[in-house]
Amino acid sequence: MKAEVAVGVGGDAAEEVEGSGEEAAFLRGSPSGSLRRRAAGDGCADMRRPSFRSDVEHAAAETYLVTRLTLTLLQYLGLGSRWISKFLALGFYAILLMPGFLQVGYYYFFSSQVRRSVVYGEQPRNRLDLYLPKDSKGPSPVVAFVTGGAWIIGYKAWGALLGRRLAERGIIVACIDYRNFPQGTISDMVAFSCRNFPQGTISDMVRDASQGISFVCNNISSYGGDPNQIYLIGQSAGAHIAACSLLDQAIKEAEGEVINWSVSQIKTYFGLSGGYNMSNLVDHFHERGLYRRIFLSIMEGEQALWRFSPEIVVKEASVKAISLLPPIILFHGTDDYSIPPSASKTFADALRSAGAQAKLVLYEGKTHTDLFIQDPLRGGRDELIENIVAVIHADDPIACANDAAAPRPRRLVPEWQLQLARKVSPF
Repeated sequence: MKAEVAVGVGGDAAEEVEGSGEEAAFLRGSPSGSLRRRAAGDGCADMRRPSFRSDVEHAAAETYLVTRLTLTLLQYLGLGSRWISKFLALGFYAILLMPGFLQVGYYYFFSSQVRRSVVYGEQPRNRLDLYLPKDSKGPSPVVAFVTGGAWIIGYKAWGALLGRRLAERGIIVACIDYRNFPQGTISDMVAFSCRNFPQGTISDMVRDASQGISFVCNNISSYGGDPNQIYLIGQSAGAHIAACSLLDQAIKEAEGEVINWSVSQIKTYFGLSGGYNMSNLVDHFHERGLYRRIFLSIMEGEQALWRFSPEIVVKEASVKAISLLPPIILFHGTDDYSIPPSASKTFADALRSAGAQAKLVLYEGKTHTDLFIQDPLRGGRDELIENIVAVIHADDPIACANDAAAPRPRRLVPEWQLQLARKVSPF
């Protein structure tokens, strides 16, 4: 039975919502579930750029949200000596990289190429940021990006540097936000009494990511994107969440369920520094400070680890489901201690054994943050970005020629600060 694609929430073009990413109001639209902006004036959508004042207010609201996420993290992790030392190291790490973070933050809040907090679903964190190329002459290839954050402090703005770098190469980037652990609305908390884990667990994250991908697939043409050239990228915890969403969708599609987006719409999946077998990572994360009780709560209990372990799911999935998967490319640094490179290697092996197209790319001497933070801040040639762009532009000789002639990004942070930040990084 052929799967039917149903365009519901995320199926109709949504618009930007100014204000806090959590508190911006939105209304239910038609019975089909489309979303509409709060009525203003004559009810027509105002597509003008927000004012400087609204930009500042938005920056303040986003800062408040990040601070609240940090306090929530502290509440759940406690104040043991291990976490105190990690937060001190994180603070020093952030100070060292602050020259780059400030420049990226200015771009994020004030660039006309960034569309912040586009609504894609009903939950407060169902927002995404769009990074648009400056001089696009036709439909652009698109990346749907799910950022990391240890399943606890993930946030769409963490993808600003990647979004900027890819937008400079003519690629639209949609950074998808999702609920973190633990997080929910009042109604969610009522529902919590009926289950043994809080709102904002892994199933909520996977559901949010899938809905964000659905929005991109069904609406990106409204922003100048090519719906036939959509790529999926996940980083760290986001790589795990995106892989879960992709496999879950392939299984539903193979079983003939009604779906909101099709796996066939994703040309390639890139997993960056991800973990894909949760059973094998419980002890590792515990030793790194993500304690067993917290991690198992995020994963909805030890009995559910297999359900949210793409490496295990691939081994048990049907041949039809595996055949629907796009080519998968996994990137990992050999000196990654947050998630060992063996996590990507065993997943790539499982994918190939099941009949999927999978490739593993290891970066010698790179840590968990080198590939995603330090290297882009360094400027010049970024091997990871070049590898991603080479795949996306493989069938476009004009884009390849433009890539070869593109100016190298400038350095944002002095080298000695990058090297010191690398040494003190708690990741």
